[in-house]
Amino acid sequence: MKLPIIDLQKKKSGDKELPSQFSEEYRPDLIKRAVHALQSASRQRYGAYEEAGKRSASSVSKRRRDYRGCYGFGISRVNRKILSRRGTRMFWVGAYSPQTVGGRRSHPPKAEKVLEQKINKKENQKAIRSALAATVNKVIVCKRGHKVPVEYPFVMDSSFESLSKTKEVEEILQALGFKDELARCAVKKIRAGIGKRRGRRYQRKKGILIVVAENCPVIKAAENIEGIDVTIVKGLNAELLAPGAMPGRVTLWTEKAIDALKKDNLYN
Repeated sequence: MKLPIIDLQKKKSGDKELPSQFSEEYRPDLIKRAVHALQSASRQRYGAYEEAGKRSASSVSKRRRDYRGCYGFGISRVNRKILSRRGTRMFWVGAYSPQTVGGRRSHPPKAEKVLEQKINKKENQKAIRSALAATVNKVIVCKRGHKVPVEYPFVMDSSFESLSKTKEVEEILQALGFKDELARCAVKKIRAGIGKRRGRRYQRKKGILIVVAENCPVIKAAENIEGIDVTIVKGLNAELLAPGAMPGRVTLWTEKAIDALKKDNLYN
């Protein structure tokens, strides 16, 4: 498969033969597994204190003549802790027993629980190749909701990596036909549900992914644009190529990045 090479003036400067990684079979099921494995690895472990609910003095006697007993009061025989009392009349609540008011949790979350999901190395590599192939399939990209120009997909000239100003990058992307895509990602939406109270109040759409060959000025220049991610070709993963386990993210490859992918035989 060949893609045209577009320079900064939106002129075609040649054609680029894509390496074999882009001819992988489309496997959304594998991509979903790889993304979920990455997301599970980033979860923070949490759990209740082991002694929670067990630290209060609680006992109840089952004997008839004990003053602090449950015999003859018509109450269940569970451990209780006394809040106050008047003679032999106890004002108490259930303690230690999970099913009682004021009792401990029966099965609290445990910090030792393993949250990470496993995926085989070959499956992960195949998922990345499948996600790579989806980025150059215009039907899949448009189905994901991206607004791309008529000429998409294409490869950017390597001079794109030398851009050092955010304004320059934004102007070039608009000239290439990504004006609607940038406007789509600029919308900031308030999240529905309780997540807005947990440090993630706002949501934005995921936009263009720019893949470069090595550390270059455009990485810092483009990161200030909403929705855009920039990564080195060796740092690609399934979640960058398919955010939310949805394949077909609009991706701009530089010519050097394609060469590095082929030369180092990455993800094969």
